[in-house]
Amino acid sequence: MRILVTGGAGFIGSHLVRGLIQSGHHSVVNLDALKYSGNLANLADLAGHPQYTFVHADIGDRQAVHAALQTHRIEGISKCAAETHVDRSILDPGAFARTDVVGTGILLEEARQAGVQRFLQVSTDEVYGSLAPGAPAFTEEHPFEPNSPYSASKAASDHLVRAWHHTYGLPVLTTNCSNN
Repeated sequence: MRILVTGGAGFIGSHLVRGLIQSGHHSVVNLDALKYSGNLANLADLAGHPQYTFVHADIGDRQAVHAALQTHRIEGISKCAAETHVDRSILDPGAFARTDVVGTGILLEEARQAGVQRFLQVSTDEVYGSLAPGAPAFTEEHPFEPNSPYSASKAASDHLVRAWHHTYGLPVLTTNCSNN
């Protein structure tokens, strides 16, 4: 499968890119804006690998996303790209809305138009709110109760993914990871 991993130079994304390449079954295009959390040194061992391509772009750039999907005939997307960390979201909530909400919407619509076969949304457990000391872990049945601009932007992103699935039939999967 030809897979686009957005945010592939970040912590989660770089491990995903490497795992996909090492499986020997996929070619990977890593689309990353290389902001504060993206670092190509995380993937230095893949430089020059025939199944790996890096594209320096932001998911909020519709033309760049469109070009990447068309040029590389992308079949699947793993969306790891996101603004992260609660403290940063308090200082600059607009950046979180632009990337996590608007960027997700652009990526979803371009994926739909390109006929992408699978869209994996890598989210966070913080969309469920805060756990009290001693409380049981969240499950997928918990309601969303975001408590920061970060978790609210991720919750909005998750809702967009769900909406593209229900409205347009885009095949999606959302993960709500914890403590990566």
